[in-house]
Parts: sequence; C-alpha cells; structure tokens
Amino acid sequence: MELNFESLQKILIDNNSYLIQAFVVVFGALVLDFIQRRILKKIHRRLEKTVNKWDDAFVGALAKPVSVVIWAAGIALAAEILQNATKAVIFTAVQPVRDTIIVAALGWFLLRLINNIEKSFMEGEREIDHTTVDAISKLLRISVIITAALVALQTLGYSVSGVLAFGGIGGIAIGFAAKDLLANFFGGLTIYLDRPFKVGDWVRSPDREIEGTIEKIGWRLTRIRTFDKRPLYVPNSIFTTIALENPSRMKNRRIYETIGIRYDDSAKVESIIKKVKEMLLNHPEIDTRQTLIVNFNAFAASSLDFFIYTFTKTTNWIHFHEVKQDVLLKILNIIDDEGAEMAFPTSTIHLAEPPEKEN
Repeated sequence: MELNFESLQKILIDNNSYLIQAFVVVFGALVLDFIQRRILKKIHRRLEKTVNKWDDAFVGALAKPVSVVIWAAGIALAAEILQNATKAVIFTAVQPVRDTIIVAALGWFLLRLINNIEKSFMEGEREIDHTTVDAISKLLRISVIITAALVALQTLGYSVSGVLAFGGIGGIAIGFAAKDLLANFFGGLTIYLDRPFKVGDWVRSPDREIEGTIEKIGWRLTRIRTFDKRPLYVPNSIFTTIALENPSRMKNRRIYETIGIRYDDSAKVESIIKKVKEMLLNHPEIDTRQTLIVNFNAFAASSLDFFIYTFTKTTNWIHFHEVKQDVLLKILNIIDDEGAEMAFPTSTIHLAEPPEKEN
C-alpha cells in the first residue's frame, strides 16, 4: 500500500494529537497568567489612589497565588491528557499534588494578605498599638499555617484525626523535652495579653540588670536595645518572674533636690524658701496638681538644708533636664538676690591657748 505525504502527515498528527493538546493547555495557562497579572496590576495601581487600604492589601496579595493556581490547574490538565493517551501510572499522582498546591496557594494568599494589612496598619497615620497588631498577625499566621497543613494532609489521603491524635501524644513528649521553649512561648503570650510594655517603650528591672528600649517582642525572645546601643535578648519566661518598671508610661518626672545655705545666712532662709516655692508655683513647666513641697529640712554639718520636691509636666528625658536646669538656676538667682550664699563643707579648728608661764 502506497502512502503519500499528506496521509503520512495525517498519521503523525493523529498519533501526536495528545502532545498538541497538552501544549495548547500549557500555552493557554501561560497566556491566562499573563493576562491576569496585567489586569491585577492595573487594578492595584488604581486602588493605591483610594483611601481604603483593605482593597490594596487584597489585590496586592492575590497576583502570585493566582499564578500558582493557574499553572497548577494547567499542568494538571495537560498531565491528564498525557495519562489518557499513554496510560502512564506516574500521572495518577498529579491530581492530589494539584489539590495540595491549590490549598498551599490559598494559604499563601492569606499569609500575604495578613502581611499587607499589618504593614498598612504599621505605616498608617492613625495612632495604634503596634504590639497588638503584631500579636494578632502572628496568631492569624499560625492559624492559617496549621489549617492549611491539615487540609493538605486530608487532601493527600491522610486521616486528620489520626494526625491530631499523634500530635497530642507527641505533644506530651515534646512538652517534657522542651519545657523551657513552652515557658517562653506562654511568657510571650502573657506579654501580648497583659501588655506590660510595647515596642518602643523604655523598661528596666530592679531585679535584673535589664534596661533599654523594646525593639521586638517575639514568641520566644524579646529584643531590648540598651542605652549603649547593644542588643539584649531576654527569654519571655523571665518577664513572668521579675518586677519590671516601664518609665515610658510615667505621667510626670520628679525633681527632688536638697540645697544648703550657710549658717551665716540663717536669717534669710525663710524668705528664700518662700520665694522658691512661689517660683515653682508660677513655673509653666511644673505640674502644680501634683505634690509640691519646699521646706527647711535639716541642720547639716556645714549648712542649713531645705529641699524641693515637685513634678514636671513633661516626661521627655531631654526636655525634663532642660526644665530641671532652669529651676535650679532660678533657685541660685533667688539665693543670690537675697544676699545669701550656697554652703560648702567647712571645718572650724579651735586651738587651745598655751598656759601662762609663771614668773
């Protein structure tokens, strides 16, 4: 039987039609992915101009996971075409893998969405507790990862109940082996719930040599930047067993100073104290709603001491010292105007007179 060129070409096309179909499917996935990227990119640019940040976060998180879904579906369809034509056993694993990839893509989308929303809150102009946002985002990420992992296992044919039972038994063993890790985890959870401090706060502990600014609160460690700019990593479980001060939340800063006047100026002490108190009451940076005391306090070895006890309106460390300097300089001026002087340590030596000689 003679075969011409056209009949031979027809036979080759018929025998390789499944390859052409698979190629068309993959090419279609490529085109569809290109189109969706262009469309979502244009939509995202327009949404960036709006006030609402939620739509930006949603569309920004969508592009890459959608690409993964398109390619997973396209390759799975092409593999199905090849399986029907070749009856190869290897292609039977494509469908569960496709479903698992789609579940993973959905989880990836949710993680990206959480990250985008967290970023928009952190960078927003509204006053918001960054520690709370960080805690909520971490809890959501953990929930998404665990849920996606369980759904993926179920998709692959594993029993979720069996996995959970194994996890419960294994969790007991891991709990004994990693009690410090769990203590730090629950310590971090306690920090997020009680909120004794947040990122940016200045904290210090009278029990331990811990002082600095909170930089990051993790699930296991909290990073503190000391005042000499060194990082200090503190396990979260430590914060459940120590006393901790948070000077960042103070309402006022205190000025408590003792000032000494010479004994020679004892007649002027009452007038000086009266004028110092009047100066503090009229000072614009002193919070007169708080305790304010100016009183003669003690007969010291070399001075007549009075003390001032008052609070500034500011809690800013730098501005506080400027206010304190101004107050102390005004006290010096008051003492000088009264014709008195500040005391300094002095000693008086009395020499006994020599006995008179008998003639």
